[in-house]
Formats: sequence, C-alpha cells, structure tokens
Amino acid sequence: MPYSNSKSTKRFSFGISRNPTAKKAGSNIVTIATNPSAGDQYSSSTVGLTMTVKEARALQGFLNAELDVAEDTSSVEV
Repeated sequence: MPYSNSKSTKRFSFGISRNPTAKKAGSNIVTIATNPSAGDQYSSSTVGLTMTVKEARALQGFLNAELDVAEDTSSVEV
C-alpha cells in the first residue's frame, strides 16, 4: 500500500513517499526543501534535495550518532 507524508517548518519542508510493492527507481523517496522567505539570511531561494529511503536512513544514523553527543562544546576543537 503506498504511503506518503509531509511536514513543514518555517524554513524547511520534508516529505516521504513509499510504495513497498513498486520496484521502479524513485518509488521510495525522501525530500527536503527550503521554504523561501523574504529577508531571511538563511534562504535566498528555494533549494531541494531528493534521496532514497535507504540514503535517508544512512543520514538518520549519522545525525542520531552526532546529535546524541553531550552539548558540552568546551572540548570541541574547531
């Protein structure tokens, strides 16, 4: 059964589209896009990123590992 969902914040829109029975490329994708906002220093135009669900899971694992680190930045070298 096909599944899709989306969520938006002030700066980003996130989406997922899955079809477990489809074998075509692009049938299971995750999208991240910036939302345009006038005068915002972070986003001057709309930019989008599309990845497979497998790639998104790799990104999720990386973010979970890196963002789970204690917030003590005094020992972080820049």
